Amino acid sequence: MALLPLLLLAPLLVAVAWFDLRYLRIPNWLVVAALLLYVVTVPLIGFEEAGLRLLAAFIVLAVGTVSFAFRLFGGGDVKMLAALVLFVPSQSYVLFGYTFAVSILLGISLIMTMRRTPFVRDLNLASLKAIGAFPMGISISAAGLALPFFLNALA
Repeated sequence: MALLPLLLLAPLLVAVAWFDLRYLRIPNWLVVAALLLYVVTVPLIGFEEAGLRLLAAFIVLAVGTVSFAFRLFGGGDVKMLAALVLFVPSQSYVLFGYTFAVSILLGISLIMTMRRTPFVRDLNLASLKAIGAFPMGISISAAGLALPFFLNALA
């Protein structure tokens, strides 16, 4: 039952990956939809757990805002990552950190490969044309989508 909110978030995560790949932007409405889903699913996770997740999301948002100020992250990336943390069970933050780190490496590899593949490179995808930019939404989404599988494998 603890993973149900994260599973319900899956369609939004797919949309986040697509929008960031296609437009190099994560629309605010996707972040708001994730926040609304969190509010609706709080009774499923319990109020104490919800409070821990809220604290973690505020920390991610604060660190992300500083990273945004130094142009290390995009604003949409920071907001979506903080929203995603609301769905991560507090006892699995370390696993989520590793999952996110691996997803970043895989995302960079994917984008580099796509930029070097002629027929893919010709697609009208902003993330493939913007040299020096990385669509972090792909990695954020991949981490959120992969986490339930890793948690079930360890259970």
